[in-house]
Amino acid sequence: MDAVGVELVLAPGRTGAILGYVLFGIALGTCSGLIPGLHANNFALLLASLVVILPGDPLLVGVAMLAAGVVHTFLDVIPALAIGVPDAEMAMMALPGHRMVLEGRGQEALYLSALGSGIAVLFAIPLAVPITLAMIRWYPVLARHMPAILGMMAAVMVLTEPNARAKAGGLLAFFVSAGFGWLIVDLEPTAPLDGGGVLAPLFAGLFGAPVIVDALRGGSMPPQRAAAIKVRRWGVVVPATAGSAAGAFVGYLPGVSSAIAAVIALTVAPNEDPDRGFIVATSGVDTANTIFALFALVALGTPRTGVLVAIEQAEVPVNLPVMLLTVAIAAGVSFVLVIVVGRWYLEVIGSLDYTIVCAAVMTMLLVLSFLFAGPIGVLIFFISAMIGFIPVRTGAKRVHLMGVLMGPIMVWTWQYPIVF
Repeated sequence: MDAVGVELVLAPGRTGAILGYVLFGIALGTCSGLIPGLHANNFALLLASLVVILPGDPLLVGVAMLAAGVVHTFLDVIPALAIGVPDAEMAMMALPGHRMVLEGRGQEALYLSALGSGIAVLFAIPLAVPITLAMIRWYPVLARHMPAILGMMAAVMVLTEPNARAKAGGLLAFFVSAGFGWLIVDLEPTAPLDGGGVLAPLFAGLFGAPVIVDALRGGSMPPQRAAAIKVRRWGVVVPATAGSAAGAFVGYLPGVSSAIAAVIALTVAPNEDPDRGFIVATSGVDTANTIFALFALVALGTPRTGVLVAIEQAEVPVNLPVMLLTVAIAAGVSFVLVIVVGRWYLEVIGSLDYTIVCAAVMTMLLVLSFLFAGPIGVLIFFISAMIGFIPVRTGAKRVHLMGVLMGPIMVWTWQYPIVF
């Protein structure tokens, strides 16, 4: 039997061009990841309108976009930690991560997030092929039972609350957010930015505004102690692996977001230290999703993330070896950036008047809501902010607010079963 292999050969000039575009994408992803409340998909669509005018063949443009998307999934944790304002993928991590910052453990949270994303990449690359084959085979079953799967997840989230008040608050938060999501998630408002949508004001209100309002009544950010990860090795590896595996749900199942996949990952986070497990698992989901979604695009021909939709719109040829190399380089650089830039970010925010910072961030969220969704976006922001206070004031976990996506998906997949 003849040997079968794959050989990747790049000319020096082309290799230099690819690395140059990777660095360009890393710079763009760094900028987007550090802007509080900016959704990765919004950024990807905006980037698509920019990169199509850049010189070079389409593959180079796609490399820049993919690198930017990978870096964004690493660095979007920083504003979630420093200010408590997440994008959609990091929404559930904002509270425990921000709590660690307010306890002076921000640097530790940065290390945990970097480890979660980095380990997820290491697991996702070798697992991508067998999981792709398995998902192709079992997809019809999963799709057919999607409402039941999400319903069981919602029930588990409520039943694991510690007391009756929290259970009631969690149930109320889920149904109210689900109803609101059903009303507005399919809206296509006229907005100043073509790549906009309702997700930015929706998640900024649900998860960002309550943290900012409470922070306005609190004190300043305390000094951050030197990083020291106080968790056993398996306390990092297990949730990171769970985050990587959960990322497959996003990569292969249409309509399932990274935030919903994080709910799945969090069910296996070590109970001995839920905050740390929370951060590791949630950080791993979105980063691993980039890899699984890339394999899904190759195997199924369907883009599952905003970045890959933008890549398809730019008519970028899918060169899997080059793109995997791009992911690896961007992930390695991002691991360092999270720690280095994150420390600087925390120091800058800590040196400022925290009340002024919170007021400025709240104003920026309102501006972003308008830019992404127009006047209706501002209204969505205020309504979702009121809904976001339900779990906060009842002592329930804010994960129940993910009903804003889970509810509409349950209804939609029940009425219109997904066809593979």
